[in-house]
Amino acid sequence: MGDIKKGEKSVFEAKCPECCELMANMGLDFESPKKDDLKKWEHLKSLYSVGITFHSCGCSGPGYIPNSKEAIIQYFEEIKSTYLKNMEFWRNRVEPSTKKEIERDANKNWYELGRISSNYKKEIVLNQEGLDYWHEKVKKIEEKLSLIN
Repeated sequence: MGDIKKGEKSVFEAKCPECCELMANMGLDFESPKKDDLKKWEHLKSLYSVGITFHSCGCSGPGYIPNSKEAIIQYFEEIKSTYLKNMEFWRNRVEPSTKKEIERDANKNWYELGRISSNYKKEIVLNQEGLDYWHEKVKKIEEKLSLIN
């Protein structure tokens, strides 16, 4: 959040008017459930714990928000599945060794290579770099899944 007067970044802490504890910043698109709807509040706590909030630029809303614990798990399992498919690319890719192979690889696999290195046209991106990148992303998803379970 920017400070209107000085243009400096500032931290805004909001306290609950009832219990005086710090409130979570759920975003401008957040609509709070009724106070006594403990199931919805527990679900919101789960969403927040894994980094899902209601922030957006205001144009199209915050995107997909899972509406149950099972939906959160399914959402992250689908992401994990995509990451594992990306790891398969790096397991099966033959690393180029000649200048011509590097050029062919850069033209054919530019999307995957560009995720790992912005300098993929000039240097060889090793398969291990790709595997490490996707392994780290899978690990983060598994941490989020363990928070939900």
